Amino acid sequence: MTYRYKPQGVCPQEIDFELEGDTIIDLSFVGGCSGNLKALSIMIKGKTVDEISNLFKGHTCGKKTSSCMDQLAIALEEAQKTA
Repeated sequence: MTYRYKPQGVCPQEIDFELEGDTIIDLSFVGGCSGNLKALSIMIKGKTVDEISNLFKGHTCGKKTSSCMDQLAIALEEAQKTA
C-alpha cells in the first residue's frame, strides 16, 4: 500500500512510501537534504516498520524537536495502525 505523509517541523514537505505488509519497499522524500535522504531511502528498503522505529524514533536535528528520520518513524507507525 502507498502512503503520503506531511512531516512536521523538518525540511522535507512530504514523505512518500510503500509498504508490503510491514516492510518498506519504496521510499522518497520531497525536499530536505537530497543526497542524504536518497541514500537513506536506499538503505532502508527491505526493513520493517519496527526496525526503522527502533533505529530512528526520537532522533532530533540540530535545535529542532524532530528529524526527517523521526518523522519517517512516526509516519510508518501511523500507516501500520491504519493498515
